[in-house]
Amino acid sequence: MLTAQQKSIVSATVPLLETGGEALTTHFYRIMLAEYPEVRPLFNQAHQASGDQPRALAHSVLMYAKNIDRLEALGPLASQIVNKHVALQVQPEHYPIVGTCLLRAIREVLGPQVATDEVIDAWAAAYGQLADILIGAERQAYDGKAAAAGGWRGARAFEVVRKEAESDEITSFYLAPVDGQPVLDHAPGQYIGLRLDLDGQEVRRNYSLSAAANGRDYRISVKREPNGVVSNHLHDHLHVGGHVDLYPPSGDFTLADGERPVVLISGGVGITPTLAMLEQALTTSRAVHFIHCARSRGVHAFHQKVDALARRHPQLQRFYCYEQAPENAADAQAVGRIDAQTLARWLPAAPQDVDAYFLGPKPFMKHVRSTLRTLGVPDAQMRWEFFGPAAALD
Repeated sequence: MLTAQQKSIVSATVPLLETGGEALTTHFYRIMLAEYPEVRPLFNQAHQASGDQPRALAHSVLMYAKNIDRLEALGPLASQIVNKHVALQVQPEHYPIVGTCLLRAIREVLGPQVATDEVIDAWAAAYGQLADILIGAERQAYDGKAAAAGGWRGARAFEVVRKEAESDEITSFYLAPVDGQPVLDHAPGQYIGLRLDLDGQEVRRNYSLSAAANGRDYRISVKREPNGVVSNHLHDHLHVGGHVDLYPPSGDFTLADGERPVVLISGGVGITPTLAMLEQALTTSRAVHFIHCARSRGVHAFHQKVDALARRHPQLQRFYCYEQAPENAADAQAVGRIDAQTLARWLPAAPQDVDAYFLGPKPFMKHVRSTLRTLGVPDAQMRWEFFGPAAALD
């Protein structure tokens, strides 16, 4: 239990975290990944190299320190962390490793004059409190997924039963359980954890589920990244009949019930979860505005699928924006990068009365959020997800 004095000490470190948090977390990951190989599969090395992972952890640590007296103010951050952990199967035994490396990084980066024994003890207590909260929430999630119809615990073997190119960059993989039993239903917008062995090294990744639940199989739609170790392996080497291990679906970026019009905005491969959300929204009477941005027609996945849905559902309006002009001008309603004027035309007449969901590259999401705010969409009616480590969009 954190004492009042320990909370005060943790709060006093906030200015240091605001200026040096990323240096601290970078050092933390350097220590942990070098000395504890058993946790390496939980981390995407590309996110380490880009700095996204240390930056995301620095933000989380800072928010925790700022709100040490009122954890409820963290809002969705804790839920996002729990869902990411569950999708990758973070276990209780991993937490002592993280704690040991974090306290060591605090001492080594801040130095003994700042990171005194009193400061280290306070942060040890604070980390212990957070670990207990996360472990408890993750245990409930694991138990719930194992007990649900079609659910399971840990890894489950799946077979590729169909593989289909959706664009020049995105390929869909249809995955059915090897045991032939039903699979856990997922909420549109959720993702799956995938485990592979590549050249003797275990790797784990999260991929959005791009089709509505059917109780039989899952579909992921993967973009080939130029230097993506896993995405290139899936595109080039995982064929029909191949096997992968999956962890149960997770994620809290899901379509909420309501009566307001739904606005789904995606950039690039961000279309994968919004496509599943679109299918769910069309089972209701809600108006749906589906907006997708892509570099070109060639990399726009599911174009024909969405067009077919629009023909069958009068409640659906779909809009496409390409950075490069298409050969057929009718393929896109706008060319260039989406701007406020274009988005204003494509939103319902009363933008303050919509539920907006968006996903794509982080600069794209920052722009969309800022623009939606300018157009009058309240913050409480905007939701977004990150493919990689979470980040602040402000």
